[in-house]
Amino acid sequence: MTQVRVHDGESFDSLLRRFKKKVMRDRVLSESRRRRFFEKPSVIRKRKKAAKLRKSRKQTYKDRRRKY
Repeated sequence: MTQVRVHDGESFDSLLRRFKKKVMRDRVLSESRRRRFFEKPSVIRKRKKAAKLRKSRKQTYKDRRRKY
C-alpha cells in the first residue's frame, strides 16, 4: 500500500504529484493493468520469451557497435 505523508505547509497539488510519482515507482498501476484480465500460462511464457529475445538482440547490437 502506497502512503505519502503531508509536510508542513505543503499544498495539495504537490502532495498529489508526490503520490503519483510514488505510485509509478512502485508499479502499482502497471501491475493492476496486467492483472485486469486472466492470462493463460502459455501466453505468459510466450510474452516472457519474446521480451528475453528482444533484450538479447538489443545487447548484441550494442556489443557490435562497441567493436567498431
